[in-house]
Amino acid sequence: MIKLLRDDRFWKIAGQAIALILVIILGAILWDNLSANYSQLGIAFGFDFLNSQASFDIGEKVIAYNPENNYKQAYLVGLVNSLRVMVIGIVLATIAGLTVGISRLSDNWLLRSLAGLYVEIIRNTPLLLQLFFWYFAVFISLPKLEENQQMSGPVYLTNRGIAVPWLATLPGFEIWLILLTIGVLGAALLWQWRARVMIEQAQPRRQLLWALGAIALSAISALIITKNLPFRLDVPRLTPELQLEGGLKLTPEFAALVTGLSLYTGSYIAEIVRAGIQSVPRGQMEAAKSLGLKSGTMMRLIILPQALRVIIPPLTSQYLNLAKNSSLAVAIAYPDVYFVVASPTLNQTGRAIEAMLIIMVTYLTISLIISLFMNWYNQTVQLKER
Repeated sequence: MIKLLRDDRFWKIAGQAIALILVIILGAILWDNLSANYSQLGIAFGFDFLNSQASFDIGEKVIAYNPENNYKQAYLVGLVNSLRVMVIGIVLATIAGLTVGISRLSDNWLLRSLAGLYVEIIRNTPLLLQLFFWYFAVFISLPKLEENQQMSGPVYLTNRGIAVPWLATLPGFEIWLILLTIGVLGAALLWQWRARVMIEQAQPRRQLLWALGAIALSAISALIITKNLPFRLDVPRLTPELQLEGGLKLTPEFAALVTGLSLYTGSYIAEIVRAGIQSVPRGQMEAAKSLGLKSGTMMRLIILPQALRVIIPPLTSQYLNLAKNSSLAVAIAYPDVYFVVASPTLNQTGRAIEAMLIIMVTYLTISLIISLFMNWYNQTVQLKER
């Protein structure tokens, strides 16, 4: 027995077992307290309330919804709204961060200074304050719709939102989209194959022409099959009742949220990109210049591929931050999943614990999906040791 107590392996296992027992005891105490409180209120713990009628409207929705639908459908509307902000925000933040990060290392003094000014101002200002600025000082302050009566488009900038021309789908769009997707995937494979062949044979790199040719071929084939364009340009127009019809309409809440999140996260991504580029040995840049490569070609083919090994891990954290920061939409009344579940649903049902669990599991699942994808991509850009 004494020998067992002196064994480090025993204490490591015992410590973990004790910690697990304490967590179970704490969970049991919390569950007992929750059950007692729900019993006093005459409520049973569960998620059956999701099948009840919601009886509230949602101002902005992508999928079908009306107040007669249940809370489950309302949750789906909020989830789609959140995912839309996250996806668009991640794309725009990546573009902004990559552009500003490269500009921070530019030889042009003005460009370098403007990029540094953007990073310092945006990074050192609270995100919530920036969202208020974009919402109240920019998008809500746009001209009233009544002041745009003389406008005939194609772009409307009003305090009710922004309307721009967009593509409206016609019959045959699904077939065209499938064929175009096949062409894009084929173009990506052609790009990789031609790049490898041209490197092995020391030929000029013209894989871009092959890729564009594959996309063009798939698009033409789709048009031949559908016999006409499967979409048309839909231009927004102002009705006599002062309503905007047609085109793509962006509400002030959506525009402010996406703009604020993209610029804020982009400022952090810019510093990540700058650090990643500076981590590449200068000998690589000097060797590329000695071969006569242009700056853009050198950055695309030599510097960034090596910098990605340093960029991807912290970039993943910024994508996760953007996804979680989207919950600040409640501050400007954008109906995301947090707003829908934590406000009208919780107030009407009184199911605070269930509502918070739904929100936590939702954001946890989204974060894990982003992490899994970025970890997979991180493995693809790492050096393969033999």
